[in-house]
Amino acid sequence: MKKWAYPLAILTLIVFFVVRATYQSEFMNTFDAKMAEIFFGNRFIEIFHYIGEPKFVVAVAVVLMVYLAWKVKNYRAMLFVVLTFAAGNVLNQLLKKWIQRPRPELENQLTSFSFPSGHAMTGILYLFTIAYIFAENNSKGRKIVLWLGAIILMVLIGLSRIAGARHFATDVLAGWSMGYTWFIICVIWYERRKKSFQSNHK
Repeated sequence: MKKWAYPLAILTLIVFFVVRATYQSEFMNTFDAKMAEIFFGNRFIEIFHYIGEPKFVVAVAVVLMVYLAWKVKNYRAMLFVVLTFAAGNVLNQLLKKWIQRPRPELENQLTSFSFPSGHAMTGILYLFTIAYIFAENNSKGRKIVLWLGAIILMVLIGLSRIAGARHFATDVLAGWSMGYTWFIICVIWYERRKKSFQSNHK
């Protein structure tokens, strides 16, 4: 990872707690209303919620674990996937239960809590994990394509929740923020374990 990626995780953690403390303010309510006005009902963007659905993410995790176990035999990366995918989802659920923000008012609305958005948080975690793993030993051009693709899909998954009125924009922003922070925490663990392994096998 680039050096700037690590302090950025501190900034996104700050953003999460700022949004958590202010999401009921007039400014944030106006922001949520404006974002809903822009994206609500956008059928194209709403389609992308499917690639953020838990079943899809679990399927991706299984395929990735099989690839890491049998193809490249990178068991450390397998644990990295567990930390980002599974532990990240648990963290999201704990945060939702702690904050207990109701979802936007909508007929047939989901009954779970709204803050932070699970799709936004797990979306950034699984997409960035895939990009990180496959970019690790790849060319610069392919790394750019992988990260650019992950960022674009991450944004579209988050926006799909606003388009479908399943979340407020502040829920999505908080999901991205905490998701990135947790991702970098996992990356720090992974890279330290990797360096420790390499130094022990010199």
